[in-house]
Amino acid sequence: MIGTIVNIAAVLGGSTVGVLFRGRFPEKVQNTVIHGISLAVILIGMQMAFSIEKDPDILLVIFSLVIGAVIGESLQIEKRLNKFGESLKEKFGGGDDLFVQGFVQASLIYCVGAMAIMGAIQDGLNSNPSILYTKSLLDGITSIAFAASTGIGVAFSVIPIFIYQGSITLASSWAAVYLTEDMIRVMTASGGLLITAIGLNMLGVSKIKTGNLLPALLVAVILSAFVF
Repeated sequence: MIGTIVNIAAVLGGSTVGVLFRGRFPEKVQNTVIHGISLAVILIGMQMAFSIEKDPDILLVIFSLVIGAVIGESLQIEKRLNKFGESLKEKFGGGDDLFVQGFVQASLIYCVGAMAIMGAIQDGLNSNPSILYTKSLLDGITSIAFAASTGIGVAFSVIPIFIYQGSITLASSWAAVYLTEDMIRVMTASGGLLITAIGLNMLGVSKIKTGNLLPALLVAVILSAFVF
């Protein structure tokens, strides 16, 4: 669990620095910074999405997103995430209008991706947190930028990070057996599209319910198990 603990500390530290810088720049500068971050998020998402290699991959990604969207809409995951964010805002966020946005977006970005999965598995199986250390460095840097633009809500993304990565670490023996490279590749590509959608939402060019697409990651694993 040491890797996840370091990851949490990095996000908390970066968020603290970001909040200290928040509001110290003119609104035009803040808006431009947000646009820059949004483009970087889109780049990360596209890089993950282009991890597909084999012919069935793209079809699996499409079916995963379609089935995942149906499941997510039925479960109203986006609404529940926002509701949880609102409850945190009432207790800790004061009158920060961007609290929920920062919490939800940061949570999705930090938890979706191969580094979170493989890093947690490696940490649990071999007590080697090197991947999560690298992820911690990246998350810490991005949390500074996110918190500077959206506020303290970013810091509370450590809750899903702890639950998600911690659970994978504890279940690493099982996960290592059943999660093949093909599964992780398709899941990463699906997750990359979700992160791209987050970047587009941040730019204000779309209003995609990324939370409701989260089941696509699990669906990608299940479909890959039948195909590969």
